[in-house]
Amino acid sequence: MRYFSTRGAGPVDLETALSRGLADDGGLFLPEELPTFDASDFASADALPAVAQVLLEPFFAGSGLADALPAILGETFHFPVPVRPLAGGDRSILELFHGPTAAFKDVGAGFLAACLSRIEADASAPLTILVATSGDTGGAVAAAFDGRPGMRVVVLYPEGRVSARQEHQLTCWGDNILSLRVHGAFDDCQALVKAALSEPVLSQAFRFSSANSINIGRLLPQATYYAQASLGHFRATGECPGFVVPTGNLGNALACLLAREMGLPIGPVVLATNANRTIPDYLATERWEPRASVATLASAMDVGNPSNMERLRHVLGDAPVLRDKVDVVAVDDDAIRDEIARSYNDDGVTLCPHTATAARAWRAMSDNDRDSAHWILVATAHPAKFETIVEPLIDETVPVPPELAAILARPSRSVPVEPDLGAFAAALHTAFE
Repeated sequence: MRYFSTRGAGPVDLETALSRGLADDGGLFLPEELPTFDASDFASADALPAVAQVLLEPFFAGSGLADALPAILGETFHFPVPVRPLAGGDRSILELFHGPTAAFKDVGAGFLAACLSRIEADASAPLTILVATSGDTGGAVAAAFDGRPGMRVVVLYPEGRVSARQEHQLTCWGDNILSLRVHGAFDDCQALVKAALSEPVLSQAFRFSSANSINIGRLLPQATYYAQASLGHFRATGECPGFVVPTGNLGNALACLLAREMGLPIGPVVLATNANRTIPDYLATERWEPRASVATLASAMDVGNPSNMERLRHVLGDAPVLRDKVDVVAVDDDAIRDEIARSYNDDGVTLCPHTATAARAWRAMSDNDRDSAHWILVATAHPAKFETIVEPLIDETVPVPPELAAILARPSRSVPVEPDLGAFAAALHTAFE
């Protein structure tokens, strides 16, 4: 399997696509073709690593990592990813928050770290992983790469726009992790990463790669849990479930849509956004108009210029086509608050603000749409990471999972930086030279 840029460059092999993160022409890597599957192809695959092995083998074909795929998957999926039914039986929740940093990003970050540590094992100079984060990605990447030889991570996060517990998990790692508090929004952080990856002198000096969802190594493993969840429901009922996916930078949502494009038994897909309306406005107006992000309770989704729209449009088509393939519902902060309280009181489930956008998007459907499928709501983070929002709404203390408690007990450190490439470069030289 070879990989090409959404802007035409390439093709390159899998190792190159993973190590570079961003293509030389500034585009995002995609496989030269999507393999197609039938449910029967997974007849002997029940556990998530086994499903992932079948799904990802074609993407690794011909690469130096092909023989290591079972070991890579074993390292990635060392925690459960359960689908739990909700009261009434018309919905389930796909819980993606049982990893080391209590967020769905642990899957993609762990997979990418397992791949790159093999690719870069004999490198003479460290690979520097850049990651812009609006809350959860940076912590997952830092945890996955913490202490790995030959690897450095630079986490860029918007100062004052993440929860206290999120910030702690971005800033509590070892000497190979540099955490930068950027005076700006997530989009400023993402712009810095893209600028650095495209700047030849700086990129060569530090051997940059990216661990944001612009890296194809983040998307591939995320498609596997949609495959397993849909197969489980299809085997039990003969019907394709629908998914409601909270989305910011569109990586997790794209993984679901890619799984459907590959033939997995996935029915309708609804994207839940917060008050950052770039995606729903695009489908409504057919004009792609990125804008500055606004701060919301669902901070990890505060993205005004979702990078993966470039991939989504390349794979599925522009707005007129996308409207037939996906629905989008925007959920504001008042609705997030109401949904957290309502889900706790009515369904007995505690939701983080991001998962609450999915629950509210489901609730906003017409009766016909709700009845058209069994809906799986995607739970992207543990509510204990947002205790200052959640606990007053449910009037209960949210227990902290052991993995998160261990992170919160570590000392933290970060470096302030202005959102320009010169200040960013100076911070890197100070930290790593």
